[in-house]
Amino acid sequence: MDLVSLSSTLLLIAFIAYLVATFLFGGAVKGSSSEKSNSKSFDRWGKLAITVTIIGFISNVGYFITRWIAAGHAPVSNLFEFTTAFGMMVVGAFILIYYIYRVPSLGLFALPIAVLIIAYASMFPRDITPLIPALKSYWLTVHVITAALGESILAISAVAGLIWLLKNIDLTKKSKQSFWIEAVMFLAVLVLGFVISTSSFAIADYKAEYSYVNKEGNVAEMEYNLPAIFGMNESKAITENAMEPLAEMPPIVNAKKLTVVTWSVIFGTVLYVLLRLILRKPIAAVLQPFAKKANSQYMDEIGYRSVLIGFPVFTLGALIFAMIWAHEAWSRFWGWDPKEVWALITWLFYAVFLHLRLTKGWQGEKSAWLALIGFIIIMFNLIAVNLIIAGLHSYA
Repeated sequence: MDLVSLSSTLLLIAFIAYLVATFLFGGAVKGSSSEKSNSKSFDRWGKLAITVTIIGFISNVGYFITRWIAAGHAPVSNLFEFTTAFGMMVVGAFILIYYIYRVPSLGLFALPIAVLIIAYASMFPRDITPLIPALKSYWLTVHVITAALGESILAISAVAGLIWLLKNIDLTKKSKQSFWIEAVMFLAVLVLGFVISTSSFAIADYKAEYSYVNKEGNVAEMEYNLPAIFGMNESKAITENAMEPLAEMPPIVNAKKLTVVTWSVIFGTVLYVLLRLILRKPIAAVLQPFAKKANSQYMDEIGYRSVLIGFPVFTLGALIFAMIWAHEAWSRFWGWDPKEVWALITWLFYAVFLHLRLTKGWQGEKSAWLALIGFIIIMFNLIAVNLIIAGLHSYA
């Protein structure tokens, strides 16, 4: 078995381990009277769950190392590599927090996020390709790994915030809080929609080629792996009987990736409606019993401390190290590229979070909502900015 195949196998093992551990943490939560229960059931399920999680994490790290060796550079140079690394670091951050607080409900909600992230990553090309000149830099490796680590720690604050909200919001009554918490569930289902839509057309081996005029005014070709809803600038179908795009996008928007997002929304919306019909209640209401035994004070503390740790790490990776790399690659520290702008927006948001927490005493519900919104911004940057808006980071 070569290193690339070995790395893929190790990633699959990690994915399965995280999935199994999620159910084991569910057993720990259901089998205890409270988050600090010392019952035999809690102890047995909790120890087994964290053991399986650690096995999965070790396998995930093994994937990262073997792919690094096979590629000859850090596996963070495209969206598949970065996203799998991000999922790995989310689990690593959770394991660290778990051994401090011993809160099984955190694993029940954190591990599915890692599973979704890895499933999302697996829909992108996995081929190892030579680095473009801008990526051949030590600072790129430092910048991306540090930024992903900071975002993964911030993700734990969102998990704690979600648990706090599920525990304390009355979902039996119609309110703004219950509406928005269900909206978060809908966004999570949309990620599943991306996985289902992409894998469905991949199984069908759908391909269609189009010619288009790029930003430089030259004719280029683009292959679509999902039926084209949006076309590249001045696009024309090359493949016979290919679906004609409903609209053409300006050069600033990547029409192929916008098509992928649109199909994801369609599949995700249909899936969400089906789930609601089957469950006969909001998804948040289905999950709420698993958060009822959580300690609200612990969740608030975990959310705050995660931001305290994650914010400076994110600052180093996404801003300081990123500017050093940008200067080395493009001879300028800042260029208002879409990815740079959203990194700045993310940084400003968490700076405001800490300001409101420290000066205005925003705790409990307000803090939980802010943590959740912050993670939505991170995921918007990861998904929408990468997939729709064209820029210097479009290689991802």
